Amino acid sequence: MKKRMILDKWVVASVLYVGVVVGGFSAYEEFVADEPKAVAVAAHGGSEADHEPETEEESVDHHGGENGGSHGHESAPNNETNGVNVYVQSQDDELDIFLKDKTGNPVHDLEINHEKILHLIVVDEHLQKYYHLHPEQTSDGVFSTATGLPDGFYKAFVDIKPKDLAYHVSPVPFIVGNPSGPDHTHNEGLKADTDFTQVIDGEKVTMQLNTTKVNEPVTLTFDLNKTNLTPYLGAMGHVVILDEMGQNFLHVHPANDQEPIFETQFEQPGIYKIWAEFQQNGKVRAFPFVVEIEGED
Repeated sequence: MKKRMILDKWVVASVLYVGVVVGGFSAYEEFVADEPKAVAVAAHGGSEADHEPETEEESVDHHGGENGGSHGHESAPNNETNGVNVYVQSQDDELDIFLKDKTGNPVHDLEINHEKILHLIVVDEHLQKYYHLHPEQTSDGVFSTATGLPDGFYKAFVDIKPKDLAYHVSPVPFIVGNPSGPDHTHNEGLKADTDFTQVIDGEKVTMQLNTTKVNEPVTLTFDLNKTNLTPYLGAMGHVVILDEMGQNFLHVHPANDQEPIFETQFEQPGIYKIWAEFQQNGKVRAFPFVVEIEGED
């Protein structure tokens, strides 16, 4: 009788165990089904270029390379102090952006910022290719855009202004296709320019800085042909700045509505890449510059 009682207890325990395992797996499966599958995690803190010219979907490779097809890859969300989690999914020739709050609900209450509710900046691992895109909203908290990015490792910077949620722009790594070679987290080839003049499509732009010191107000002045300069996204130009690690992001707008003069400040010494975007004769071009910001004396 005692042996029979022990056997019955083991049978009951086994049934309960199987029930717990099956129930737990079902809950996990349901949770995963609600989120994009992740291949890389974004961490919070913020030569020539590719950019978005005539249309929201088109991008131009000033290196002379051709955009190839992409395949399905996604990034994981930001998981620190932000009130918004950002997912980026690459599929074929399209990028999808998912915005969710901390409870997993779509983020939909966004303010218009320079004529758009979402600006998407994409750079490659070497900070050589640059795309300024404006995905269209396809559903609540979801935005999509065609890209045709070549296979490779990229970082996305989703520039938004949620009305009631804290948000800081941070890099979201993602992969397109099946790139050969490793993912380089440090851009060892980025060198400071000795001449701050760039010529693209016959248009020449020269950048001047009033200082290259850290923790000092910096004025970026651009000398270019202003006779054919017209506003782009509500401003006479846009400046995007990344540090050489592709971690700290700045999107700077002109100090006034008439001149391509920008004011900012660098909080850390190091190498930075600057893309200055201007619309001339109806075409937007991104002029790249690399500067070295010196430490305090």
